[in-house]
Amino acid sequence: MTSPTPITPALLALGNSTDPNTLAWMHGTPPAPDKLIRFADGSWYKFPQFRWSFSHVRELVPTVNIPRGSQPVWALPRAERDDIDAVQFTPLFQTEPMTWAQSLVHNCTDGIVVLHRGQIVYEHYAGALNEGGQHVAHSVTKSFVGTLGASLVAEGLLDPAAPVTQHVPQLAGSAFGTATVRQVMDMTTGLQYGEDYTDPKAEIWTFLRAGNIFPRPVDYTGPDGLLAFLQTVQAAGDHGQAFAYKTVNTDVLAWIIHSVTGKPLAQNLSERYWRRMGMEQDAYLSIDGCGTAFAGGGLNTSLRDLARFGEMLRNDGRAGNQQIVPKAAVDDIRQGADKGHFSKAGIPTLPGWSYRHMWWISHNAHGAFSARGVHGQAIYVDPAAEMVIARYGSYPHAANVYIDPTSLPAYHALALHLMAS
Repeated sequence: MTSPTPITPALLALGNSTDPNTLAWMHGTPPAPDKLIRFADGSWYKFPQFRWSFSHVRELVPTVNIPRGSQPVWALPRAERDDIDAVQFTPLFQTEPMTWAQSLVHNCTDGIVVLHRGQIVYEHYAGALNEGGQHVAHSVTKSFVGTLGASLVAEGLLDPAAPVTQHVPQLAGSAFGTATVRQVMDMTTGLQYGEDYTDPKAEIWTFLRAGNIFPRPVDYTGPDGLLAFLQTVQAAGDHGQAFAYKTVNTDVLAWIIHSVTGKPLAQNLSERYWRRMGMEQDAYLSIDGCGTAFAGGGLNTSLRDLARFGEMLRNDGRAGNQQIVPKAAVDDIRQGADKGHFSKAGIPTLPGWSYRHMWWISHNAHGAFSARGVHGQAIYVDPAAEMVIARYGSYPHAANVYIDPTSLPAYHALALHLMAS
């Protein structure tokens, strides 16, 4: 596991110096050649270009819509505070304090909203994102899929002890052929599959190219589509022994959910969440060349709708007078999983955590739990503080271990601040 990056003045200035509006990415008709961002040449996923592209995914790749319907918007009352930017904390592994406002610049925050007792007390946008826009959630998507799975379990429609092949027989010849649904849900599968974004030979890159999530080289001969790739994954070690974060588990779970419900992921998200919760905007999912949604990281939403999802879970699955997610499912998520299994992953910024239904469970005194995505996407729910934070970002390094030292203590410090006032 990579060590966290020390905080330096250069990193503190990084957010401002790479603002996509200042750099004028994609400005002009047509944009100048040195300001053009494209999917085909991979520039959409280069820093600092992705400070623009993460807020404009639909303009670069094929997508499927998640309609909100025509129901009234779930209103979030506003009660903005002017004391949050000055909240101080000490980053992990550091001795010098930092303010909340400084942490947003350091972490290349594109947007962040804080709810306290259901009211917006803080909302901030930067770069290419604004309140009318949408941003890629990356692996926060996994927690939406995991919540669908937890709901089906609570409703008696899905047995977590069942073999994966009971619902997806096409995976019988893969490593998933000997796994249970629970092992997929909690990512304790033993797979020959690496997810180190710094390793160009890691299987994650083949998976993303198979799904046209990243451009394919001209000599590409690998699987065609996300589901085709899943059928090629081979075993490495025993299932059920250790947590190992691997995106392919989420796409297998989405395949299982499709089999159980008879509905694709976008339809499930629309019918169970967007149409029922009073979301403010439609959302959308990236899809591969076969029309399959990328369940491991393809969701794009508005910032406030991301916060609404967290607020619903903070309220035991309720939004207004509707029970959106069974309380039993929320309780199952919050209880977490085996911390011993989780510790084997060796994540230095998350001691004592666990992973349940594709949520990251802190087991701290506040019972906080989180959805996390590469480059700094997050939903952070602190039940004790009655606080929900939704954050979109575009930090240059993918792994959250790089921003955890500033983001996690900032979230907890803000929780304590709100509880004291």
